[in-house]
Amino acid sequence: MKLKEALRYLLAFGLPIVILCLPLSAFGIEGMTIQEQRVVAIFVMAALCWVLEPIPIYATSVLVIVLELLVLSDKALIFFKSGVEQPDFGVVLNYKDIMATFASPIIMLFLGGFFLAMAATKYRLDVNLARVLLKPFGHKPANVMLGLMVITAIFSMFMSNTATTAMMLAILVPVLSIFSPGDRGKAAFALAIPVAANIGGIGTPIGTPPNAIALKYLTGDNYIGFGEWMSFAVPFVVVMLLIAWFLLKTLFPSQQDKMELAIKGKFLKTPKAIVVYVTFAVTILLWLMGSSHGMNSYTVALIPVAVFSVTKIIGKDDLKNISWDVLWLVSGGFALGLALDKTGLASHAVSAIPFAEFSPLLVIFAVTLLCLLMANFMSHTATANLLMPIVAALAVSMDSLAGFGGTKAILLCVTFAASLGMSLPISTPPNALAHAAGHTTTGDMAKVGAALGAIGVALTFVMVYLMRVVGYV
Repeated sequence: MKLKEALRYLLAFGLPIVILCLPLSAFGIEGMTIQEQRVVAIFVMAALCWVLEPIPIYATSVLVIVLELLVLSDKALIFFKSGVEQPDFGVVLNYKDIMATFASPIIMLFLGGFFLAMAATKYRLDVNLARVLLKPFGHKPANVMLGLMVITAIFSMFMSNTATTAMMLAILVPVLSIFSPGDRGKAAFALAIPVAANIGGIGTPIGTPPNAIALKYLTGDNYIGFGEWMSFAVPFVVVMLLIAWFLLKTLFPSQQDKMELAIKGKFLKTPKAIVVYVTFAVTILLWLMGSSHGMNSYTVALIPVAVFSVTKIIGKDDLKNISWDVLWLVSGGFALGLALDKTGLASHAVSAIPFAEFSPLLVIFAVTLLCLLMANFMSHTATANLLMPIVAALAVSMDSLAGFGGTKAILLCVTFAASLGMSLPISTPPNALAHAAGHTTTGDMAKVGAALGAIGVALTFVMVYLMRVVGYV
């Protein structure tokens, strides 16, 4: 084991052990319990593992769930349970609640999205849609780039951003060969795909994991349905895409006057292909109709799972290609949020800082900026997993936030910021794929990503303000 790797392990797992050895008074939180101390240790371990990655990030989530079962639950190891001599032990979590994070309705929502994406790819619905939808954009380089960005964004609303980027970059290969070696337009096209994928994922609740994590806390009076989410997120995506397109074509002008984008293929007309088309359309339609038909988006998400399984469109071999790591990663975040909430640590930590003395706008701006910075250096999902439960507790504790949209406003700002972190190749898998293709530099990516991040945060505030004006938040 290399020294650097050993240090990562030591820091990620050593510091939590040190935290467990500290007296409760060392935390400076009045009423701190033993259970809350253990949650602090698990939270620090998760944060360090997600940032330093001594183990895979999905493995960190599984470890979080297992540790909560072992040391926080009512079925914990016997020597971790409370005794008569421990009056400050704290709240004990129900083991069923911890395990239920693996089968949260939001996990089922993502599973339905994965089934739709796999079926669309298997029966070439994605490539054929790209071929049809790109035709109206003509042959001018700037227009072709806009078309590619629009298609990428649309696919990213319903497919994995990573899978969408990989598919679109493959389509882009013959286009990039047209450019001369010194043509800056090549960088624009190479960056357009990951930028559009990152932005497009904001458009639907299943577009990217941070959106699903936000839904976990947008309940009750703050509940947002699938169609409602799209009603404000899609306009945001459209505006951001236009800004990104203008920025790319301005920073990296092309020397080409005309280009041809040849995508070969035709829509399949087999019975199974038709089932895919119909199921895809019906599922999207039911999602957009909200609860007017009596079903919520989580119930609708299981329709394609059932249809594609029964018709053998998705077989047992296909199931191996589902992004189980993403589902585990999200469920680990839910478990971490459950522990922070149920033990009272999140509310105690928030109350320990006098947020009420600060301007609500300043608080919203600060947490949004923090989320954007974190999302540039670590997984967007991990960032959302760490921040969402704390921000949700903060929203509940600050009465002054009610005048600025309350819980819904601050969570949406943080959620959108998580997807806007795209300044570096390590920021998000689409960026890494585009950088690995070798047609863009880290400097170009940082320039575009930083500008779009700042513009996106500003636009998020405008969006929330308009939503407040019309009474949505």
